[in-house]
Amino acid sequence: MKKSAIYHIFLILVGIVLGTLIAKVTAGVPALGWLSYALTFGFESPLVLNLAVIRLTLGVSIDLSVAVILFVTLSLVLGRYFAR
Repeated sequence: MKKSAIYHIFLILVGIVLGTLIAKVTAGVPALGWLSYALTFGFESPLVLNLAVIRLTLGVSIDLSVAVILFVTLSLVLGRYFAR
């Protein structure tokens, strides 16, 4: 992988963490509650592979909130600006 790809992945992860934090903090604030509005995507029940000796459980769930979308976008824009 190139350095720029690692840099972009880092920026996306920073945006996800900060966006999730802001969404959790603003959930109870009436004026900023819209930032915590989220949709959840994923499996309702995980996939289970039972081989008698080993049980493998696979599941994926994504919580996508308004704050996460805003902060990922903001981190990518600021990352490009400061990378110049």
